[in-house]
This record gives sequence, C-alpha cells and structure tokens, in this order.
Amino acid sequence: MKKTILIALITSTLFACKNTSTINTDEAGRVITTYLKGNPEYKTTKFEFGELKFNSEKEYAELANYRQLANEGYITFTLLSAKKKFLSKDSSYVYSAKLTQKASEYVLQQNNDKATVKAVIYELTEEKPVDFSKVNDATAKVTVSLKKTNTPFAAFQKNPEENSEFLTKTYRLKYDKEEGWKVRN
Repeated sequence: MKKTILIALITSTLFACKNTSTINTDEAGRVITTYLKGNPEYKTTKFEFGELKFNSEKEYAELANYRQLANEGYITFTLLSAKKKFLSKDSSYVYSAKLTQKASEYVLQQNNDKATVKAVIYELTEEKPVDFSKVNDATAKVTVSLKKTNTPFAAFQKNPEENSEFLTKTYRLKYDKEEGWKVRN
C-alpha cells in the first residue's frame, strides 16, 4: 500500500514537472510578435464618403485631408458643384468621395456612407526590450512597448495629435504542453 502511494506520488511529481516550461525575454518577445501578426493592435476612427459638402473654413481643413487621400490613391475625389458666395470667404463645394482598392487594407467595416478604418497601428518596438515576470510555472506576465504608426486615415481622428508615440501593453502568457507558450485572451 505504501509502495503504491509512493509510486503515485513520484509519477504525479514527474508529470507535473514535465508539463511546465521555462521562458526568457527572447522567447517572450517571439510569442508576442507571433501574436501581434495574427491579432494586430490598432485604433479606429469613422470615415465619411459618398456625397460630401464643404461650406466653411473649418470644413476646408477636412477638405485638405480628403485631397491628400485622393493624391495618395486611397479615394477618388470628384468635384460635383462649386458655388462662390458673393463677398464672402466661405464658398460651398460638393464632392463625391469613393474608396479605392488601395484603402481596403485599412477598412474594417463599411456602410453606405461611412466606414470604420484603422487610424493608428501599433507595432512592437526594437528599442525597448520586453519586460516579463513569470507568475508561476505555467503563466507569465509580459509588458511590451508598441510603436505608434499613423495610417493615411489618421487625420480623421477626433484627436489626431496625441501626446504619446507609443503604447505600453501587458499580455498574459500561458504554457500549453502541446503548443508551448501563447497569449491568453
């Protein structure tokens, strides 16, 4: 009886040790990089297209953003009508804006006259190393610095001028005996 309990205890200890793995900074960085390729971090904004009217000087700044997108090939932008107001700084312009195929990599969802687009994409930086702490044998907590990269649609955000050029994000890793270390959602 004592032998059976002793054998069971030794066997369970061996299996428990075999199901855990060590992890270091480099491996944690590779796990996060792999995860970000399949699940990128980004910030979205709303983008209006179709028939657009520009009437005031405030709206002319937005008009310049649309023209920039047209010059880069992300939209087609056609003037439908222009009315010059007599003795006024403000004129009225009506344009037709259509998304091109080139914009498809940034469009997440599209309706008749609005689209949800990626405004900022966050990528893993090389400058700041991965900071991680192993919580126990099967889990780890990893903090990384993600570099902010603006997309062509960044100018359409409510607050396009932010105070930070990076994002600090913490991920939880879990060890799976068949797949190894992976990000836990």
